[in-house]
Amino acid sequence: MSKPAVVVEGLHKQYGSIEVIKGVSLTAHEHEVISILGSSGSGKSTLLRCINLLEIPTRGEITIHNELIRLKAGRSGLRVPSDRKQVERIRSRVAMVFQQFNLWSHMTVLQNVIEAPIHVLKVPKRQAIEEGEAFLERVGMYDRRDYYPAHLSGGEQQRTAIARALAINPSVMLFDEPTSALDPELVGEVLKVIRSLAEEGRTMLVVTHEMDFARDVSHKVLFLHQGKIESEGTPQAVFEESTSAPFQQFLARGAT
Repeated sequence: MSKPAVVVEGLHKQYGSIEVIKGVSLTAHEHEVISILGSSGSGKSTLLRCINLLEIPTRGEITIHNELIRLKAGRSGLRVPSDRKQVERIRSRVAMVFQQFNLWSHMTVLQNVIEAPIHVLKVPKRQAIEEGEAFLERVGMYDRRDYYPAHLSGGEQQRTAIARALAINPSVMLFDEPTSALDPELVGEVLKVIRSLAEEGRTMLVVTHEMDFARDVSHKVLFLHQGKIESEGTPQAVFEESTSAPFQQFLARGAT
């Protein structure tokens, strides 16, 4: 068994009186692909954002490669990071690909990709450009390296976002519904890239509504329902053997 890359224990996330995540625990081992499924509002994206500390959990613990993320009570009573440098260090190892691409519109494709390596990781510019171009080649975007995001299709923007994530050489990749903002004819080109990353053995947690991807590529599938893990296991166990009524309803609705 490979080593744990991400361990989430007893995670809760509350906004005012509304609890979105209700005691979720999961372990993602190195080289493992976990697909996270669930209806809109089930807490999938919030879970992912907590792992990357874009949202601070109300309760619970997150460990990345055996390093516990340290949190403390802030002045408002809500938890805040105890060590901002620790958060920055962990974020430099845990890359996130967003639903809406989040590219900088005033930068070219290549500039988007090399921004973090140069300014966060302090990689020399020449090296960052060489590596950035290699990552763009990897996702089929090298010929578009001097284009601005406004001149790209949604699929091209998302592939650029994946290259940007790869450019920090992450040990864990988080994908938050990476195809849900795309026109149907563009979904395949992005899934092809993500599948190839899985084949490389990258550790990935993927919030997705693409059932074929979850069946074919995942080592483990989690189904969230109302902030809790309703079903989990291998794709076969979840898709073929789960007796969960909410999951069966989810599938019957077309996984929307």
